[in-house]
Amino acid sequence: MNRIKRLIYLPLNIGWLFSCSAFGQSELLSLQAANIEEVIITASQSRRSLVELPYSAHLLDETFLARQQPRNMPEALNNLPGVLVQKTANGQGSPILRGFTGYRTLTLIDGVRYNNAVYRDGANEYFSLIDSQTLAGIELLSGPGSTLYGGDAIGGTLNLITKAAPIDQHVNDAVNLSGQQSYRYSSAEQSRISRTELAVGSQTLALLVGYSRKEFSNIKSAGLGEQPKTGYAEDAFDLRIDYLVNDNWAMTLLHQTLQQDEVWRTHSTIFAKSFAATSVGTDLRRVKDQRRSLTYLKLKGEDFESIFSAIELTLSSQSWDENGNRIKSNAEGIVDYFDSRMNGFDLQLYQTFDNYSLVYGVDYYQDQVDSGRVDQNVDGSVKQVRVQGPIGDDAQFDIYGAYIQLDYTVTEQLNLTFGSRYTKIRIDIGQFEDPATAAARSISDAWSSMVSTVRFSYAFDVYPGLHFWGGISQSFRAPNVADMSRFGKSRSNETEIAATDLDPEYFLTYELGLKRRGAKTEFSSSYFYTAIGDYITSTPTGNIRDGLIEVSKTNSSKGAVEGLELQISYFLADGYTLSGNLTWLEANLEGEPMTRIMPFTTNVKLAWASNEDAGWWWEIGLQHANKATRLSAGDKSDTQRIPPGGTPAYTLFDMRAGRQFGDHIQLIVSLDNMTNEAYRRHGSGTNEPGRGLSVGFSASF
Repeated sequence: MNRIKRLIYLPLNIGWLFSCSAFGQSELLSLQAANIEEVIITASQSRRSLVELPYSAHLLDETFLARQQPRNMPEALNNLPGVLVQKTANGQGSPILRGFTGYRTLTLIDGVRYNNAVYRDGANEYFSLIDSQTLAGIELLSGPGSTLYGGDAIGGTLNLITKAAPIDQHVNDAVNLSGQQSYRYSSAEQSRISRTELAVGSQTLALLVGYSRKEFSNIKSAGLGEQPKTGYAEDAFDLRIDYLVNDNWAMTLLHQTLQQDEVWRTHSTIFAKSFAATSVGTDLRRVKDQRRSLTYLKLKGEDFESIFSAIELTLSSQSWDENGNRIKSNAEGIVDYFDSRMNGFDLQLYQTFDNYSLVYGVDYYQDQVDSGRVDQNVDGSVKQVRVQGPIGDDAQFDIYGAYIQLDYTVTEQLNLTFGSRYTKIRIDIGQFEDPATAAARSISDAWSSMVSTVRFSYAFDVYPGLHFWGGISQSFRAPNVADMSRFGKSRSNETEIAATDLDPEYFLTYELGLKRRGAKTEFSSSYFYTAIGDYITSTPTGNIRDGLIEVSKTNSSKGAVEGLELQISYFLADGYTLSGNLTWLEANLEGEPMTRIMPFTTNVKLAWASNEDAGWWWEIGLQHANKATRLSAGDKSDTQRIPPGGTPAYTLFDMRAGRQFGDHIQLIVSLDNMTNEAYRRHGSGTNEPGRGLSVGFSASF
C-alpha cells in the first residue's frame, strides 16, 4: 500500500524538491494520509525530517486550509514569514516573497510550471486565477530555486498540490463512492463560496471531480463603509484521475478551468474611496474577464534496477485568456485582449546509491501569444485598431532546460547538496507598436545561462534536534514577452511602451539558518542576502502620453535584498500551542528602496485542540505590520494605491473555532478583524474587510 501511495501522490517531476528534498509532504497532504507524521521522501526512499534540510520551507496542509477558509489563493499565504500579500483589487492579487513578486516568483501546480510569457512584474492578478478550493496543500520554498525550477524562482517557489481521490487495494472488486459539500459565508466580505466534490475509488482507479462557485458583493471596510465595484463572480471546475498501471507504474490525468467575470480595478476609477489621502482614479470603467485552464498527463515509475531508480514524464497544456474593457475620463474606450497557449514537457529521473542520490532531467515550455486592441470613440464606434494589445501580438516564447542535483551524505551529521541548470530562452514577437513611429515592428532574441547552487546541513551531536544550514545560489531571469512589448496603462500615473534592448537579470543569494525540533519546541530562523545585477525596471522616457508618464523597461539597476525570518512554536500542556513569526526586510536598488517592500511584520497565535478524534478546536491570532515608509520613486507616484508617506501600520485580531461532528460534518466560525481596523496591505488598491463573521460548513459521505 505504501508503494501505491508513493506512485500516485509523490510528485516526482520538476516539483520533486518539494515532495522529496524540501518538503516531502506528499503522503501527509493526500486525502487518505492526513495523520501521517511529517516526513520527507528522499530519492533513496529514506525518510528525513523537514528540520534536516538546507532550505527555508513552509507547508500549509489540507487541515490548515480547511480551518483558515481562505477566500482565494493570495489570502492563504497571509501569515507566512517573508510573505506580503498584495491585492491590486478584490479579485486580483499576488504574493511578494522576500521582496520579489510577479515573474520573479514561480508557481507550480503539481510541479507543472504556471508562470507564462505574459507574467509581469509588480501588482498583478495572476495568482488569484487558481482555485484554492481544489488544493490539498501549499508548499513554499523561500528564496532561490532556479537550479531545479528555472528562471523565475528567485524570491521563492510555490508548489500547489491538488486534491486526489484515494486508491485502496483492500476493497477487492468494490468501488468506493464518497463526496463532500462545503459552504462558506462572510459578512464583511459579503462573499458566498460553495464547493462540491465527488470521489470514486477502486483497487486501481481513482477519480475526483469538483466544482466551485464564488460570489462576492462589495467589501465592507472599516472607516470607508461599502466599497463600490469590488464584487465579482468566479466559477471553477476540476477533474483528476489516478490510475495504477502495475506495481511500478502509475498515471495521473488532471484538468482544471477557472473563469472570473467583471473584476474591477476599482482604484483607478471614480468609484474608488480615498484611504489615508490616497487619490481617486479618473476612469469611468476598468474591468477584466479572465479564463484559464490546465490539463496535464503524468506517467510515474519507481523501483527500477537500471541507470535510474525512478522516473516521471509530464505533458501539459495551459490556456489563458484575458479581456479588458476601460472607459477613460473623456468617455473614450479601450477594448483589449490576449490569448496565451502554453505547452510543456518535463522528464525527470532519479538514482540512489549508498550515501548519495541524484536527480536530473530536461524540460521544455513553449508559450504562443496573440493580442489585440481597439480604441473607441465616445459613441462606441471604432477610433483606431492598434497593432497590439497589452502585450505583443503573434509572439512565441521558448524555454529549454537541463539540470542535475546531487545530494551527498558526508557523515551522519553533514549533508551537502550541489546542483546546476542550463537554460536557453528564445523570444519571437511577430508585431508590436514601435514607440517612435506607432508602426508595426517585429523582434527576435535569445539568451542562455548556467546557474548553480551549493548547500549544506549540519546536525549538532551535543544539541539533539538542532541543525545549522546554509547555501550559495545563483538565479537567472530572461526578459519575457511582457517585458519587451507591454503596451498601455501600468501604475496609477504611468503608461508603458515596448523595450527592445533588454538583457537577462542575475541574482546571487547567500543564506544561513538554524532549525530545531524538540519535544516541546520547534524553531527555525534564516538570514538571506541577495545581490542583484542588471535588474529590469520601468524607467521614465521623459515623454507624456495621454496625460500619463511614459515608461519603458531597462536594465537600469543593481542592488540587494536582505532579510531575517524567525518562526517558533511552543507546545504547551493539554492541547495548547503558542506560535509566532516575524519578518524584517531591507531592499535597495541604486541607493533607493525597492518597490513595495514588506514592512516589519509579526504574527502570534494561541491555539487549542482537544485530543478527541471528533472534538473542538479554537485559535486566536494577531498580526501587526509597521507603517511602510520605505518608498521608491514609483511607490510615491502610485498615489491611488499607496498613501502619501507610506501605508499606515495596522494590528489585526482574529478568532476562529470549529467542531468536528463524527466523521462527516464540520462547522467553523470565525470573527475577523475584531477591532474593526481600517487597513490595507502595502501596495494594494483596495482596503481589506472590517469586522465580520465568517461561517463555514462541510458535510461528507
